[in-house]
Amino acid sequence: MRPSLAQTATLAAFASFILTGSVAVAQDQDGPIATAREATESVEARNAREAIAYETPLPRGAPEQDYPLVAWCAALVEGHIALGRTLTNADDLDREIIRLGALEATDFRDALQAGTSRQTPATRAAAEAAEDEAEARWTPLMDLPDEAARSQAFGLFFGLPGRCEHAARRVRENITTPPVTLQAAGLDEMGQPVAP
Repeated sequence: MRPSLAQTATLAAFASFILTGSVAVAQDQDGPIATAREATESVEARNAREAIAYETPLPRGAPEQDYPLVAWCAALVEGHIALGRTLTNADDLDREIIRLGALEATDFRDALQAGTSRQTPATRAAAEAAEDEAEARWTPLMDLPDEAARSQAFGLFFGLPGRCEHAARRVRENITTPPVTLQAAGLDEMGQPVAP
């Protein structure tokens, strides 16, 4: 049985709530999340993406500090994967999304593990709280008895803020300096290159 149009609209709003904590349109992303560490991106390009990511406001409920943010991001991805794994009618695209999500979650967890010993007890506690909050966002969807509704909710996840990728790299590499600014990256306030 397919969900009604009203149910679909409700699911869309709820899926938006999973990420943002409020009913809203999908957040603009600054590009795809790169999970491969051996990317051939230039330092300048990475710095530009990082500057844009850190200038873009985070969704409501997302921690500002890098380490708790990475825990929050990991839990959101893992919840999405868990929801996808409840689907008996998953297609090839669903399975690919789950596979890529698992790679992304592993990257976040590796960064957290690498940075754990450098965190204060307060920061570790903030990370645990952020993770718990992100996991709780998936509970109502996991509890939906209707597989078609769970499938729609799985398809409506809009992804993560671009800052997740950069925060994970900064935690993993023990980068404690402030993120690159738009100006330092040669960008204007709209993220466009500044003419020399």
